Amino acid sequence: MIPLRALLRRNNPATMTVIIIALNLLIYAWQFVQPPDRQNVFVEHYAMVPDHLRLTALITSMFLHGGWLHVIGNMWFLWVFGSHIEDVMGAPRFLLFYLTCGVASAVVQLAMSIGSPVPTLGASGAIAGVMGAFLVLYPRVRVTTLIFIIFFVTTVEIPAAFMLIYWFVIQLVSGLFSSGAFSDSGGVAWFAHVGGFLAGLFLIRLFPNTRRYFY
Repeated sequence: MIPLRALLRRNNPATMTVIIIALNLLIYAWQFVQPPDRQNVFVEHYAMVPDHLRLTALITSMFLHGGWLHVIGNMWFLWVFGSHIEDVMGAPRFLLFYLTCGVASAVVQLAMSIGSPVPTLGASGAIAGVMGAFLVLYPRVRVTTLIFIIFFVTTVEIPAAFMLIYWFVIQLVSGLFSSGAFSDSGGVAWFAHVGGFLAGLFLIRLFPNTRRYFY
């Protein structure tokens, strides 16, 4: 299931969401044009590598991505859900919330992969926090969603609660049944997603400007 848009009106421009998306795209574009050896050095320095952790990597790792599909997919989810969460909080609070969820997701992933030499990178954990926040604020808002049924493709309007809980269960089950907290074969930091989502669920009520935005 791929969310296309939330059927919810925004009252303000999503300035910070656009800035975060642009920054991620620019960083990946710069990374992409580097020679492979420099790309590897860049990732090793700024990604989160559990067996030689730099604390700054808890933040820098969420601005790195492993491929164009990775970054574009993440940024699309951020736009669909993050633009509405920013509308609730305002730009400064949204940035703080986003970074906090990203750090929380990295800490959970780190705890589940202590000693691993595999770099963890991507905005998925922070975006999972945004999705957790959306679940709390707008569980009944319908999300226009692209679904694939064998060779048949269509769109349906799905309640946010159904879509987001389904997504979270997939992340949790995949993490529990993977060979480790970070699956070398699949390349997905499942527990970063789980940690970010749970952080968003619990932190969201500390951030909104007013409760009138709850749906």
